[in-house]
Amino acid sequence: MINRDLIRTKVVQLTYAYYVNGSGDQTNAEKELLFSLSKAYELYLLLLQFIVALRNEAENQWSLNDNRLNREGGINQTRRNFIDNKFALQLKDCEQLQELTERNKGIWEENVGTIRKVLQLIEQSECYENYMKIPAPTYEDDREFWKQVYKTIIIPNDDINEVLEESSLYWNDDRFVVDTFIIKTIRRFEESNGAKQQLLEEYRSTEDRSFAINLFRNTIDNCEEYRGYMAEVSKNWDVERFSMMDIVLLQMAIAELLNFPDIAVHVTINEYIELAKIYSTPKSSGYVNGMLDAIARMLNEKGLMLKPVKKQ
Repeated sequence: MINRDLIRTKVVQLTYAYYVNGSGDQTNAEKELLFSLSKAYELYLLLLQFIVALRNEAENQWSLNDNRLNREGGINQTRRNFIDNKFALQLKDCEQLQELTERNKGIWEENVGTIRKVLQLIEQSECYENYMKIPAPTYEDDREFWKQVYKTIIIPNDDINEVLEESSLYWNDDRFVVDTFIIKTIRRFEESNGAKQQLLEEYRSTEDRSFAINLFRNTIDNCEEYRGYMAEVSKNWDVERFSMMDIVLLQMAIAELLNFPDIAVHVTINEYIELAKIYSTPKSSGYVNGMLDAIARMLNEKGLMLKPVKKQ
């Protein structure tokens, strides 16, 4: 689940904090980097749990209503599509989710009010109304329903964000990325897999975990060398006047250009342009684009970069 986009984001944040705080403790900074990435995976698991919690709360409410009607001599005619949703039940029984979330299984139990508020929003939605009209939903119907609910109701919900922010400061910047992986997970579920359905792994490969550490180390260890390259191509600029975030982004990009031959030059440049749009000044993305293009060509001419630079 933890991909290189998320890794770059975390390395940007940790590298910036490393310079601003001035602690100089690189070992602890590396531990913090890996811990923050593990927290992103923990958030992924908690949001999957949230789907199960919504389904369980709906069943509790249905049972209470059913018992009341039985005492009064009535019959509960409410359809059980939501409660019997085959995707949600499969997620509830998922052995991997149960095992990985054992230590955090109480977070939603402590926030039943949020569960009930979101459940009410779901029950008032058009997609819920249409879904409940289906006489016998297929597995595909059930899975598509939850995909729509997640996109339209769960993602933009402020109450969920508040619970998550109070639970961990690490999750403030992770939600957008993790939500994309929840949608991907919903799409990947197959009825035939039952409780053995596999979730996304924390890291897609050992290479991605190594990428995180090596990107951070190279950015810090070769600071002076990389800033020298910046100065060499910035003829009319004083590097010392650049914002710290711009310097961090450029250092990281140079580290990636020089040390990861499997990542194409244009991919690296585009990734750091996007990061500049998020973390730096409004004009920074254009500046980062121009600087990295010039630096990449210079490194290529010097024979320092083991991959080609595409001509514009």
